[in-house]
Formats: sequence, structure tokens, C-alpha cells
Amino acid sequence: MRFILNMFIGLLFFSAFFGCGEEQRFSEDFTSEFGFTAGIEGPAVNAAGELFAVNFEREGTIGKVSDTGEGEVFISLPEGSIGNGIRFDLDGNMFVADYLGHKVYRIKKGSLTPEVWAMDSTMNQPNDLAVGPGGILYLSDPNWAESTGKLWMVTPEREILLLEEGMGTTNGIEVSPDNKTLYVNESVQRVVWKYDIRENGSLNNKKKFISFPDFGLDGMRCDTQGNLYLTRYDKGTVAIVSPEGKILEEVVLKGKKPSNIAFGGEKGLNCYVTMADRGCIETFEALSPGNYYSKIHY
Repeated sequence: MRFILNMFIGLLFFSAFFGCGEEQRFSEDFTSEFGFTAGIEGPAVNAAGELFAVNFEREGTIGKVSDTGEGEVFISLPEGSIGNGIRFDLDGNMFVADYLGHKVYRIKKGSLTPEVWAMDSTMNQPNDLAVGPGGILYLSDPNWAESTGKLWMVTPEREILLLEEGMGTTNGIEVSPDNKTLYVNESVQRVVWKYDIRENGSLNNKKKFISFPDFGLDGMRCDTQGNLYLTRYDKGTVAIVSPEGKILEEVVLKGKKPSNIAFGGEKGLNCYVTMADRGCIETFEALSPGNYYSKIHY
């Protein structure tokens, strides 16, 4: 009996010392199931703390969600357009990637009218957005049928520049808190790349940041410490990766198909995850406040 007791005490000590006893974290529901379509994507929070995501109730809409998780249609995009990623700039303007219409819309702060900000017929399916230094937009542009992708930049003067082609299925995209690094993932290839951002917004010094042996990759966002929150599509988790490329934690979600993630809440510590298989938004607490949300909110 004493031997068993000593073994138990030893295991407790080992777990405490080596971190093996860390409690697994899980998400909880923020909105009800199937209020959004399976195309739910692009969560983004503005400076007023309002949460938005595409395809509420039907395709082609942008939904707005209250702080109690109640949704409503914010606007409908023009016919022939379906939104994907959403981002806000520092002035409170909303940008929406239209994967069906090969364009990016801008909805000015205080307006309900989408205006075409950028359009190029050679784009595949503009997917996700990131806002870089000086208001530059970076766009991921996958070709799912061929498992390839492109990477674009749109300047504040609305010039559209192709930064790279012949990539894998480009999807999640994010800028680091210091505006010096761009992260881009390839969903099918399960790789995250990092680039140095030059002063004019162009990129160089491409390096592999992290790769995964299984499941897909989708949206990703940084917190203020530079940790990258990466949705693992079909695995049903969010991997939190340090700036050095180390997985710090993997939060378990209720659904299996997380499409994207955003930060919000009173202190920017709420993670909101859009779930394609459940048509809803799940939430959990971040390790640190969201990078971009902190910039526009405080």
C-alpha cells in the first residue's frame, strides 16, 4: 500500500514539475447552432466591440452579433458576391474579401454601402485579409481545385500587386504586432510561412515557420505577445504558437471545422471562432489580448 501511495505522490510531483498536469481547455458556444450557413467565415470586431461574420442566415450577407450572442443581418453584398474574410482598419472601415466576385469591398465607417476597393479578374478566390503598415492590405488567394494559391497586396492608393504565385492553397494570413512579419498558411500542405515586411510593404526572406503532419489549416490571428492562434480544420482545435514556432497550447473546440478566429470582448481576451460544421461561433479566453483589436479599441 505504501509503495502505491509513494508512486501516486511521485506521479503528482512529476506532473506538477514537468507541466504534464496542465488542464486541457475547451471552448463554449457564443451563438446558437446554424444561425449562420456552413459558409460562416471572417469574424472581425470593430472598435465599438461589435462582432461581424459572413453568411448569417443566407449566403451573401454579413451578420452582426451582439455581446449576448444574438445575430442579425448587417448588410447584404451585391448580387454575385459572397464574402469570406473581414478586417477593420485603424479608421474603422470594414474590408471584405469577395471570393466569388474576385474583389475586395470597403464599407466605410458609418455606412451600409459596399464599394469596390480592389478587383482583379486573375484572382482565384480572395479568401482572407490582413492589414499591414500604413493601411496596406494583404490577400490570400487559393485555387482549391488545383491545391495552389497566390498572395496579393493592395496599397492605400488601391494599386493591386501580385506578390507571389505558385504557392500551395494560401488561406490564413496575419501581420505580427510590430508590423515586421507576415504569416501565410497553406491549408492542404499544412505549412505556415513567414516573410519579412519591407518599409514599402513588399516581402522578402521567406521562411517556413511551422508545419503539421495532419489535418487542415485555416484562419489565424496574433495576440499582443506575437503568439499565433491557428485554426486546425477537421481537427477541431486552435493551436497557439509562440513567435519562435513552438506550440504553447491547443484549445479543443466543440465542432471539428473551425474556419477562422478573431479577438474581442472588454479586454480583447475573448477568442471568437467561426465553425463551418455547426454554423455558429464558439469562444474561449486568449492568453493575451488580440493584437489588432487592441490597436483599434484602446
